[in-house]
Amino acid sequence: MIRENVKIFTRDDLVKRVRELRESDIRVGFTNGCFDILHLGHVRYLRKASDECDILIVGVNSDRSVKALKGPDRPVNGEKARAEVLSELSCVGLLTIFDEDTPLELIKAVMPDVIFKGGDWKESEIVGADEVKRNGGRVMTISYVQGFSTTGIISRICAL
Repeated sequence: MIRENVKIFTRDDLVKRVRELRESDIRVGFTNGCFDILHLGHVRYLRKASDECDILIVGVNSDRSVKALKGPDRPVNGEKARAEVLSELSCVGLLTIFDEDTPLELIKAVMPDVIFKGGDWKESEIVGADEVKRNGGRVMTISYVQGFSTTGIISRICAL
């Protein structure tokens, strides 16, 4: 049986849904990434981000933007598969796929109350941080889980 995924939205539908949520004083969190091969680092990061807001929105890089960021051999998994896998995590509230090289336009459209990035990012490097802070929101970095990265997993597999 195929079921409709109720967490994956187009950008326009996501913005409408966020407007509805704001009417109920829901604290909206946002993060983004490639999430090419989901691993423990991703799960811990998303869980921690989810704990800091009422609903966590995840922006998933499109296949084209992953190639631009990571190179021609990436992504390993297509954008629809990556989005569906993430949507099955209870800590992920809503998600959308974005095609730009950065999530700035998506962040401006959603204007979250809090934006999350991994602890390996300096706040000054976080796309959308200035916009979110100007709007009264905050920026949180979440500790990086050592030893877990998609690039490292791919390297270990290729070495076998």
